[in-house]
Amino acid sequence: MHHLSLIWTFFRIGILNELAYRINFYVQLLQSLLSLGTAIGGLAIVFSHTDSLGGWQAVDILALLGVFMFVGGIIRLVIQPSMAQLMEDVRQGTLDFTLTKPRDAQFLISISQVRIWRVIDIFLGIAVLLTALIYRGLDIGFTDVLLFVLVLFTGGAIIYSFWLMLATLTFWFLRIENILVIFQSMYEAGRWPIGIYPHWLRFVLTFLVPVAFAITVPAEALSGRLTTESIVISIVLSIFMLAFSRWFWKRGLKNYSGASA
Repeated sequence: MHHLSLIWTFFRIGILNELAYRINFYVQLLQSLLSLGTAIGGLAIVFSHTDSLGGWQAVDILALLGVFMFVGGIIRLVIQPSMAQLMEDVRQGTLDFTLTKPRDAQFLISISQVRIWRVIDIFLGIAVLLTALIYRGLDIGFTDVLLFVLVLFTGGAIIYSFWLMLATLTFWFLRIENILVIFQSMYEAGRWPIGIYPHWLRFVLTFLVPVAFAITVPAEALSGRLTTESIVISIVLSIFMLAFSRWFWKRGLKNYSGASA
């Protein structure tokens, strides 16, 4: 309950901060709609020349686009800004204020910043996903929905752990913004099924930059392509990533000197 209370407190602060500049809502709405329109336009161009792409029909890739926007919205809502704040705090030595609080420091830095208008991407992602499923005739069962939620959750855990490890590198290397830019560029590749890429890039997007588990695998659960192997790997990898990122975070803290050093 304490954790839920803290989450709500940070979200409320994020809402109050954004309400001070309400024009940001309209800017974000326009940006999200333009991004969605561009993505759908790209799909229309591709499928005007073919009936399927790597075995995926247009409506299945539309569902994948919905997952892509949903997960991207969550990343930009809290994960990305919080990790950016962590890197800034480490550079300035102001992480001390977080470490002295009577709560787990990793939890606090993970929810420290909220960009509330990014919920627009989340809602648009849900709308696109539902549109694709309705167009398909809602031909999914209860088991498919459960598997979708499961692999979406594990994929989110993998992405969070990956972001945390990248941000933790700041304890050793002060300037790693370029690495985050590279990740954001690689994430954009997730708007298409991983299977259409060359083997080397597929490996990168699956294990080095784990975009596949956050986007393609959940979309596979809704299109009947999800295999038992993918489910097991997703669960095992998410547990490993959470544990390893926790260890890596604690190891990084040992290299933090703070403003008072």
